[in-house]
Amino acid sequence: MKKKLFLLLFAVSVVMTSCFKDNDDELQVASAAEIQDFIYRGLNFFYLYKEDTSELANDAFVSEDEKNAFITSFDTPESLFDYLKSDQDRFSLLVDDYIALENSLAGVTLTNGMEFGLVFYPDNSGNVFGYVRFVLPNTSAASEGLTRGLIFNTIDGQQITQTNYNDLLAPETYTIGFADFNGTDIIPNGQSTTLTKTEYTENPIQVSRTLTVEGQKVGYLLYNAFTANFDSQLNAAFAQFQADGVTDLVLDLRYNGGGSVRSATYLAGMITGQFTNQVFYTEQWNEDRQADYAENGLFVDSFTTGEAINSLNLNRVFIIGTGRTASASELIINGLDPYITVTQVGTATTGKFQASFLLYDAPAPEFSRSQANPAHSYAMLPLVFKTANANGNTDYIDGLLPDIELSEDYSNLGVLGDPNEPLLAAALNEILPSPRPVRRNFTTLEEISESKASTPTYQLMVAEH
Repeated sequence: MKKKLFLLLFAVSVVMTSCFKDNDDELQVASAAEIQDFIYRGLNFFYLYKEDTSELANDAFVSEDEKNAFITSFDTPESLFDYLKSDQDRFSLLVDDYIALENSLAGVTLTNGMEFGLVFYPDNSGNVFGYVRFVLPNTSAASEGLTRGLIFNTIDGQQITQTNYNDLLAPETYTIGFADFNGTDIIPNGQSTTLTKTEYTENPIQVSRTLTVEGQKVGYLLYNAFTANFDSQLNAAFAQFQADGVTDLVLDLRYNGGGSVRSATYLAGMITGQFTNQVFYTEQWNEDRQADYAENGLFVDSFTTGEAINSLNLNRVFIIGTGRTASASELIINGLDPYITVTQVGTATTGKFQASFLLYDAPAPEFSRSQANPAHSYAMLPLVFKTANANGNTDYIDGLLPDIELSEDYSNLGVLGDPNEPLLAAALNEILPSPRPVRRNFTTLEEISESKASTPTYQLMVAEH
């Protein structure tokens, strides 16, 4: 069965009620029992970890009445979903608004343009500061002149903490208070600015340039999401690398939480080109679905539209990754590893190797949008299969470990794409004959969250079927 695969990063809050109008404009509202029946049917059919929950077994109930009594014994759809999930499942999600999710899948989100990380203070106080990773063009943050490396520690005058950051960052408009960070102390500097979120489509190709360092042509690509709508632009970036005579590539996925598996497959072909029709990844489903649904993902040399892939035919690649690198990004690292030398610079990745279908409240096996129950807008993204590379490597729960371990220095982040930026400099040291100095004498701090964590496409692998 042919599938379009998409790999995504995602976290979303859920609420109990939602509704649509039918063709006669008569308001219909689904009962909790209807939604809970959908949840049970979807998990019983597709859930990867079905065998971990005894109530999901095909023979768990002796009658429909007994099954319905179990389903309706839960107060909310969310409580049933949480009960049925396996303890080893960190990523399955139930959402109450699939319209917002669909928009996010198309790359459209609500943002003020400040892409940030949130980091614990070094004093173990539970306080948190934010650092600006980069700024999206034509946004509120851009108009306010924000730049990479700025530090903020308050929202609307309140200190950010591990317990309040979600609430403080939720409004469409808020004021951030800036601070200075010297590597030890966070010191408010009295400056602030107000930011407003708007609907925005982000180009994931943040930086694409050819560096000429010590006479060598090195391609550098900061790629922040595997967004299918930008595949042609990604291919054009590799055409430029070809024209520039690039002989090595540094692929920067430090902030890339995932996206389309198809885009990842295309990117693998752009980096290589010599492995067309060989296995890029395999799939492992639950016992009921494996025979009918499992497919191998293959290296390709063209888009489904017929556009030829611009390939560098490299036999090695240098990939920058961190704890925010997940899903499709990890698929690139893991899928290329059996074929070429992959040198990973940074810190361990997230550890996301499972995929989810977007399931609507519709008949099995399609659970399709076109047949969705019009009385509510709940949808599920349960884990349905896990990926492995051609050597069978999967289950990297603790992430993919770096060959060269180096964290970002929040007190001096450097400029993305500059050869002196620490993580890029560390990668270049593996390419160039003369090592470049890399800053290492700073305290490593723990990140607690990031701006993308509030979007409906955070850290899940999603497959349309």
